[in-house]
Amino acid sequence: MEEPATRELELTLSDGASDDDMPATLPTDCGHSGSIRKGCDPFAQTQRSKLQHRRARINQQINKEMRMRAGAENLFRATTNNKVKETVALELSFVNSNLQLLKEELEELNSNMEIYQTDSDAISVPMIPLGLKETKEVDFTVPIQDFICEHYGEDSSQYDKEIKELIDLRQAMRTPSRNQAGLELLMEYYNQLYYLDQRFFSAHKNLGVYFHWYDSLTGVPSSQRALAFEKGSVLFNIGALYTQIGARQDRSAADGINKAIDAFQRAAGAFNYLKENFSNAPSLDMSAPSLSMLVRLMVAQVQECVFERTTITTQDTKFTSQLQLAQEAAQVSDVYSLVHQTMTQPVMKDYVPFSWAAMVQVKSEHFRALSHYYAAAALCDHTSSSDGDECEKEVDKAFLKLYVNISSGQTLSQILEDPEKRRKLGKAHLRSAVMRHEEAMRVHSLCKVLRKMDILQDVLCQMHKLSLEKYLELDREDDFDETAEAPEIQAHTQQKPDITPPGFFTVQVTDIFQRLGPLSVFCARARWGPTRVICLQRREGGMGLTLRGDSPVLVAGVVPGGCAEEAGLREGDYIVAVDGQDCKWAKHGEVVHMLKSCNDREVQISVVTLHSHDIQVERKAVMLSHCSDKENSRQRLLGGAKGQSSASLLNWNRKKKREGSGVTKKLGSTFSLSFGNIRDAEAMY
Repeated sequence: MEEPATRELELTLSDGASDDDMPATLPTDCGHSGSIRKGCDPFAQTQRSKLQHRRARINQQINKEMRMRAGAENLFRATTNNKVKETVALELSFVNSNLQLLKEELEELNSNMEIYQTDSDAISVPMIPLGLKETKEVDFTVPIQDFICEHYGEDSSQYDKEIKELIDLRQAMRTPSRNQAGLELLMEYYNQLYYLDQRFFSAHKNLGVYFHWYDSLTGVPSSQRALAFEKGSVLFNIGALYTQIGARQDRSAADGINKAIDAFQRAAGAFNYLKENFSNAPSLDMSAPSLSMLVRLMVAQVQECVFERTTITTQDTKFTSQLQLAQEAAQVSDVYSLVHQTMTQPVMKDYVPFSWAAMVQVKSEHFRALSHYYAAAALCDHTSSSDGDECEKEVDKAFLKLYVNISSGQTLSQILEDPEKRRKLGKAHLRSAVMRHEEAMRVHSLCKVLRKMDILQDVLCQMHKLSLEKYLELDREDDFDETAEAPEIQAHTQQKPDITPPGFFTVQVTDIFQRLGPLSVFCARARWGPTRVICLQRREGGMGLTLRGDSPVLVAGVVPGGCAEEAGLREGDYIVAVDGQDCKWAKHGEVVHMLKSCNDREVQISVVTLHSHDIQVERKAVMLSHCSDKENSRQRLLGGAKGQSSASLLNWNRKKKREGSGVTKKLGSTFSLSFGNIRDAEAMY
């Protein structure tokens, strides 16, 4: 049933937050012309858009059936009439049956990997992409208008353009293109959520907007009011879009492989960041077990790409080159085996599509077979004389590193020197290769989705044929000895996958609602009195006030008995307008010029005063504010603190108590604007 979750997301402060940790922004004095990034045409009839439309339709049907089931269950529990109970029970059985069919249909769509693959004619093993999370439209109009009117005390109709721009940006974010522009669109909206959080999400009052998102794999809906849920879902889609970009690359050339490696590493970084900084997710796709599985899957696909690049760049057929390929293939097999173990855990077994688990198992067997094939090629295709161009020490060293362990009774040097022993060991490897390929083909045949993938079947059949032909070449009629078991090959790679955090700082954004004023003062967590209009007229001794700071300019002091004090101006007031001209973003010199230009005539100054009676509340608000700053630092947090354990920044259901150390400094710089932190010198007028 689609209803608000009882546990809301809450922001907590991470250790080490700094004032610089915030999204990259455009200069604040530039004109705000809106986002130049647009989403895809939702009505475009591409294969990918058709798939997304079907997913959205099924998600809505699942939502409807779950509502019906919830209502029927409530009626079943409430009624005491046996006849009504029988009728409701029958209806529940139909609803559950429909839900099962819809979930199976959605699983089949999620298993559809061919749509996301490259259009190249080259034969390569397909990759596993991830579909985007679907979401409902959100109308921010009334909640934001009410908040602007109540909290900021301004005419909300003046911000209709900004509200529409925010709604349009979110709507475009729902259908990102499958390229860099689509990624930048998602990142722009994610960065914009930082400002939305600061402007409209108070620690004491919720904006009242519900964010609806569907589980990526099951279509089960989740609905929450907390902005962290929206952030986490957008971040998930960033990772999912990277998987689609990686899967579509043409991996027949090194350039395409490098692009695929970069995309899958960034996908792993997005999922890993989500796992480390969000907890107790309301949907299973963003739970820790699911995200751990996705990170491992992306790392495995990176490792597969590294192997493919090695096969392309290693054109020679030297003994050491073949051994390197064998160890690279063994490494790919090991990481896919780890992914398969993760997918078969109790929590994930019934959640992950069967085709995914089957594909991962097929790849594990396939690459293990390849490792044995290349080991056999090194042993059987290279004799001592043919290896003369290679250094004998290098050959011995490479061969010593090939196996995890070797059976007793023979040394590796004896095997290399004896052609017959090389043949028998190579034959053992080929036997293992054939058996592994047959197992891969067996698992492949059990999955209906994989059977439809002709490319995968072609790859498996081709490599099985090569291994079998080579095995028959080595088999002799007088070879009555039973083929020995091939030793286990030591996995090794020339490039370990790197989990790359999302590059949010590469996408510059401007606060859509920057006309409300600088965030240091005009944010949802600040509390101030109503705007006061002060009428001042210059006397011989001046206006009798001291100004300090920029954007907004602070009244640092008033002269006792001066015209400023008599007019009602107080120390700590912020000047927001002079003669009706907004100056929230004005520099110190600009405000001074506006005041001096009045000469002897009366000037009207609009000021606001921050309340300081609730220090504890404001301190907590500042901590949360800087948590959001820290949450938006992303690249510095993950890139500069590797190996360090970072505290959870965004949690779904629990608050973390933090010590107050360092808060006073934050409070001064954010709310009371400590004079020591303001660069402009104090000046009296």
